[in-house]
Amino acid sequence: MPKISAATVPEHRAQQRAALIRAAVDILADQGATAVTPAAVTARAGLARPSFYQYFPSSASLLAAIVEDAFTAADTAMARALDTASDPRARIDAFVRTELHLAAQGLHRPAAALMRADLPTECRDRVHELHHRHHTPLITAIADLSATDPDLTAQLIGGLLQAAMTAVGQGTDPDRTATRTLALIHQGLQGKPRT
Repeated sequence: MPKISAATVPEHRAQQRAALIRAAVDILADQGATAVTPAAVTARAGLARPSFYQYFPSSASLLAAIVEDAFTAADTAMARALDTASDPRARIDAFVRTELHLAAQGLHRPAAALMRADLPTECRDRVHELHHRHHTPLITAIADLSATDPDLTAQLIGGLLQAAMTAVGQGTDPDRTATRTLALIHQGLQGKPRT
């Protein structure tokens, strides 16, 4: 019987699967989707190549698992943050702060790599579907707060938020970034453009 590195077999299997996913995300971010092969992933994870097939039947199934895992953790954290935010402004604030803390923890790294990757069509479609679902609370809060072109407003705020996440990914403090980002958002939602 092979050695396990956890207290139970299910915990060991979960650790092995997580190691394969982490290795695949690293390869995906560094080299793109075509480099995510069973040989490359197991070598990066420090596992024997046959162990790959105990968890994933193919590279495409591993990419699909990365897609689902990347959004599950972020969606769970976001649901907790939004649970106590009652009005639209509080929901926008909670969304922005949570997104930036997720970025600081590196939880957006897999999703960002997936958005840039040349994925199989079904994976790419699923990434876009999950990305839209993740941002629906922000879009809804903006629509509830601003009757003036809420779709465009949400798109523009999304661009600002993406820039803020990039800053956090480069080492800027997430709380400081959130405060400045929210100041710009609040001002934009309240102010009238100069003519």
